Amino acid sequence: MTVTAKAAATHTARRHALRGLAMASGAVLLAAACGNPKAPEEGASSTSAASGEGVPAAWSAVTDPKKIPLGDGKVATSAQKDAIYSCRTSFRQGGARHDGPWFDNENKTWDSTAKVRVQGEHSWPDAEYNESTKGDSRNITSKNLPTQQVTGTFPIERSDPAYQYDTNPNAIEPETVDFTLPLNPTRADSPSCVDMGAIGVLKNGVYIYNSLDDAGRDAAAHETQDVCDGHPDGAEAYHYHNIPSCLLAAADKKGATLVGYALDGFGIYVERDDKGNLPTNADLDECHGRTSKVMWNGKETSVYHYSATLEFPYTVGCFRGTPVEPPEHDRTGNNHRGRQRPGQGGQDQGQTQGQGQRQRPGQAQGQSQGQGQGQGHH
Repeated sequence: MTVTAKAAATHTARRHALRGLAMASGAVLLAAACGNPKAPEEGASSTSAASGEGVPAAWSAVTDPKKIPLGDGKVATSAQKDAIYSCRTSFRQGGARHDGPWFDNENKTWDSTAKVRVQGEHSWPDAEYNESTKGDSRNITSKNLPTQQVTGTFPIERSDPAYQYDTNPNAIEPETVDFTLPLNPTRADSPSCVDMGAIGVLKNGVYIYNSLDDAGRDAAAHETQDVCDGHPDGAEAYHYHNIPSCLLAAADKKGATLVGYALDGFGIYVERDDKGNLPTNADLDECHGRTSKVMWNGKETSVYHYSATLEFPYTVGCFRGTPVEPPEHDRTGNNHRGRQRPGQGGQDQGQTQGQGQRQRPGQAQGQSQGQGQGQGHH
């Protein structure tokens, strides 16, 4: 076994150990996953407990995490099951450069338990998530940093085994998240497409992106993420492409747990049957959702919602309601080019992090700050 292979094996074993610990501490982590466990202020929206009444005793099937169907080529121009209705249908080259050994190209599946993870565990003490309601609206603000969970070390270090597959050169920077969503969203006359970038926000304060990388492939399968399944794009915005493993582990082991909101205002839930399994695409509609009883706005209500799966497109396949405008940022990094950072002075942005620039949590020492900014990491 090579040194790189040994390092990857060691890190994978440690990641599974951490995930097991998270599952054993699910009740504690659930409060953490949904923000600071403080008593809600007047007008604040409290985190609802899980509801089990609307979840069947058993879903139609069980997805094997070692044999997840690959989402490549499943981009549609209308709402379809097992696909993503994408506003973009032509894509540029980008994302991870090489496929890893977790791919079974012959059977067109991938093994999530064998996938390499970006090393590092960095916390963000300044992270916050605030949710409040007023009238018919729900307001959500955050810094797009995980409130309790950790991130990996970005840019990916050359010594990291993940680097041989994905050289993601981007750091993690705070983002201003400020959404006003309908408190009680309604279904539109017809589904609408999801664009590249943010399609919602999770209750740990982090953006959820659609399921595609910049090349139009299955991002969760191809791009390398950290221990909580997140990574930054070219605009240095941290994000997930599916419901991250740390939030899945924190959700209740039975019933429906609200973990976030899509841009149309509908909730995103983790729904587990009596055996703890998630639904499959066959259990959901073409937008990756369904109508059933869940805890919504503090009471059990039969309402439409999106449901997390292990299968592509993972969370939202299209918008069932009318989405608000997504946040404006250039994920390619063009809006960061030429911008001076604290301590940078008049230096060229391509100089290394060790030359007077502020090192942020999750940023590798000595990595080039401008290296590859604008490469296609979505």
